[in-house]
Amino acid sequence: MIRKRSLIRRGAAVAVAGTAALVLASCGGSGDSAAGHNGHTATSASASASASQGRHNAADTAFAQGMIPHHRQAVEMADLAPSRAKSAEVKKLAEQIKKAQGPEIKALSGWLTSWGEEVPAEGAMDHSAHGTGGMMTAEEMDRLAKASGTAFDTAFMEMMIKHHEGAVTMAKTEKAEGSFPGAKTMADAIVTSQTAEITQMNDLLGKS
Repeated sequence: MIRKRSLIRRGAAVAVAGTAALVLASCGGSGDSAAGHNGHTATSASASASASQGRHNAADTAFAQGMIPHHRQAVEMADLAPSRAKSAEVKKLAEQIKKAQGPEIKALSGWLTSWGEEVPAEGAMDHSAHGTGGMMTAEEMDRLAKASGTAFDTAFMEMMIKHHEGAVTMAKTEKAEGSFPGAKTMADAIVTSQTAEITQMNDLLGKS
């Protein structure tokens, strides 16, 4: 009987380790960027597989449903940089944000689907309702879209700092209250990477 219980516990430990490994593969970027974003290869398939191996709670659902539109807006902002930014550093930063947050959106969507929870629809963001959580209003997004050159660089970084600060707060809540191993691992990666990017942007703005 003792041997059987030991094997069951060992099997559970392997399952949890497998979940962490899958999430680290999708969220633990590697490369030479300051935030360590490069190398993200998350897929909804692997997210679904990992979700089946762990329990989730209401905090995990709230984290996923809140972070998806939050990430989508960051990608929308980053999409403006190639044609509007003047600074090479800003263009590089925008690209690494897209490389990190695009795969994370897929992972979060995969988890919600596996849990039988609603995935926020594309374009469902009501910018006018935001201003909290670091989200930009419709007016702020419109102003950014119309800017170019140095003005764009400054506006992009100031807005993205606010945006990242909101994401870090959300991620810290998930780390404290969530239960799904994959979501907690992603939250930890978000805190680490986006805090580093906030520092980088403050340095570029000369605010450090």
